[in-house]
Amino acid sequence: MKTSRREQQPTTVPFAATPAGAPPSVKDWANPCVWTDHMLATLTTGVRGGKWHTLMDKVFAERNLYTASSKVLGKEGAAGVDHQSTAAFEAHRREELQRLAEALRTDSYRPQAVRRTWIPKLGSNEQRPLGIPTVRDRVVQTALLQVLEPIFDNTFSDHSYGFRHGRGCHHALECVESLLREGYVYIVDADLKSYFDTIPHERLLDRVREKVSDRRVLRLVEMFLEQGVLEGLSAWTPEAGTPQGAVISPLLANIYLNPLDHLVTAAGFALVRYADDFVILCRTREDAERALEVVRQWVANNGLTLHPTKTQIVDARSEAFDFLGYRFRGDLRVPRTKSRAKFKAAVREKTRRTNGHSLSFSIASLTPTLRGWFTYFRHCHPRVYHDLDGWVRMRLRSILRHRQGRRGRGRGADQQRWPNAYFAEHGLFSLQAAHVRYCQSSPR
Repeated sequence: MKTSRREQQPTTVPFAATPAGAPPSVKDWANPCVWTDHMLATLTTGVRGGKWHTLMDKVFAERNLYTASSKVLGKEGAAGVDHQSTAAFEAHRREELQRLAEALRTDSYRPQAVRRTWIPKLGSNEQRPLGIPTVRDRVVQTALLQVLEPIFDNTFSDHSYGFRHGRGCHHALECVESLLREGYVYIVDADLKSYFDTIPHERLLDRVREKVSDRRVLRLVEMFLEQGVLEGLSAWTPEAGTPQGAVISPLLANIYLNPLDHLVTAAGFALVRYADDFVILCRTREDAERALEVVRQWVANNGLTLHPTKTQIVDARSEAFDFLGYRFRGDLRVPRTKSRAKFKAAVREKTRRTNGHSLSFSIASLTPTLRGWFTYFRHCHPRVYHDLDGWVRMRLRSILRHRQGRRGRGRGADQQRWPNAYFAEHGLFSLQAAHVRYCQSSPR
């Protein structure tokens, strides 16, 4: 029996085609320099009084600081306000860690201000702030994270996917797609306005106090919340929010929203959250309206704000909603507008007509961008890859036209002068070809 041409065409691969299995348990990732078998068992059986005591000695323990510094140095990163680079820290690593341990042990440690810089947002004319703590502070934050994370992650909802071990964006997207197919088509598309910058400090500390009673650890968390910001020649202290660029910030952000996760779930609604980005999926509009009211009340009672225009209820059968870079509408899966613009901005940066690089160099520099983008957006409608491949080749043809002294974009007769096969021979990564291979290798 012959197969129709339509059946031969690659299709959209569902997120569930590549499941990663159940997330690991805490004992699989908790740092053994801190978490003994007895402590891990206590996470399950419960600690006396429900709160953890005597944790500070684990923060400044030599092995904990050493493993924390290994993580920080491995990521390299820019210097903070003290101008100390990761290389300079590593050159005197033993002495630096000894000084940090002594400062933490004697309660004389004080974090320095965060150096704030602004970087352009790809795909727009806007800029976003980037906070850069000192290397020393990043080491201490990582050591603190290795102590606190198992305590709180053990209480987090299964519907929270952001900044957690063994969980990621595709797991959250898979959950959304599964619920849509089960008929949960009314979506509460909620947006917390400037969430990371507006978390009330005292209320956040209250959340931490629910599980931790060690006053020195609580004071350390408080110092990071009150950490100053140096921008140019001006310095200021934030009155709300989690510290910018801090290793500890994602955990603190999850701690503050954890009660909302459990409240929405207990009310019978299906929530999927990744950091401050979340959707609630319902079978009826009435359920969606009730769910939105639950969120409104909790947000108002906890010092946060829902974005008035971005928060909405959507019928996903006929209307679109965005989540974690994807746009959902019916069975259609495409990159959201900002994701596509960000991709094009990255490609434009590497394919300027006056860049002076050889074609082979330009193609080689594009490969990580194209491959990385496809890895994340491999579940889109096939037309997306066809269109973007054509646009990338147009950019390359424009470079070749320019070098021949001709103006304008590469199109028309240029497609015969430099056909698609020409760029394939030069090693250009094809999104469309990658999608075909992915379809062939993915279980249906």
